[in-house]
Amino acid sequence: MKISIIIPTLNEADGLRYVLQQPALKDHRICEILVADGGSTDRTADIALAYGTRLVHAPRGRGQQLAAGAGGASGDVLLFLHADTRLPDNALKQIVASLADDRVAGGNFALTFDGDTGFAGWLTGYYRWLRRKGFYYGDSAIFVRRTDYDALGGIRPISLMEDYDFVRRIEAGCRTVCLDAPGAITSSRRFAGRRPWRIFGQWVLLHMLFHLGVSPDRLARLYRSEEHQPVIPSQAS
Repeated sequence: MKISIIIPTLNEADGLRYVLQQPALKDHRICEILVADGGSTDRTADIALAYGTRLVHAPRGRGQQLAAGAGGASGDVLLFLHADTRLPDNALKQIVASLADDRVAGGNFALTFDGDTGFAGWLTGYYRWLRRKGFYYGDSAIFVRRTDYDALGGIRPISLMEDYDFVRRIEAGCRTVCLDAPGAITSSRRFAGRRPWRIFGQWVLLHMLFHLGVSPDRLARLYRSEEHQPVIPSQAS
C-alpha cells in the first residue's frame, strides 16, 4: 500500500520546512509528497523542491490546490496534510493498519490544538466532540483510499468549505475511522488575537449559509473579511 501526501501551500516557507522535517514523513510507505502551491511569493517553491517533493501549481484556494494535488497523485491512499499540522511519528503505520479492514474508506486523526490557552484547550475538546458527530476538517489530516476518493467525486475545487463538503460525502457513504494512538497536533495561530465568540459565531454562520446554498465564493469573501477584524489588544504588564 503506497501513500501520496498532498500539502496545500500559500506563502508557507517556514511551515513547509517544519512539516517536511517531521519523522512521520520519512516512512517507506510514502511513494510521493506533492506540494500543491497556490502562487506563493516567498521561498515555498524553493523549499518544496529542495526536499525532493513534487511541486504542483494550482489556482489560489485550498479546494483548487487539493484537487490539483490529488489529480496528480499516484498512491493507493491520499493523505491531505496542512503545513501547520504535525503527525504522530507512527501516523503511516496507523493508517495502514486501519485500512487493513476493507470496509474502511479512510478517516482522520484526533486533533490537539497547540498552545496553553484556555481557548486552545476548548477547541481540542470541541473538535473531538464534533468528530463523534461525523464532522472533521482538513487540519486533522484526512486520508482516503484512492478508489473511494474517485468514487465520491473527489474534493471539489471550491473557494471554501472544501474539506467539510468532502467529509459530508465520505461520512454519508463510507465507513471511516479517527486515529488517536496518538493523534495529530495543529497550530492555533489562526485564532491568535481574535475573540472566541467571534470565531465560534463565524463557524456557525458559515456552515448555516453553506447549507442554505450560498456560493463558496461568497463564503470565502465573508471569511476573509472576518479574518481582518481588529485583534484583541495586548495588555500591559
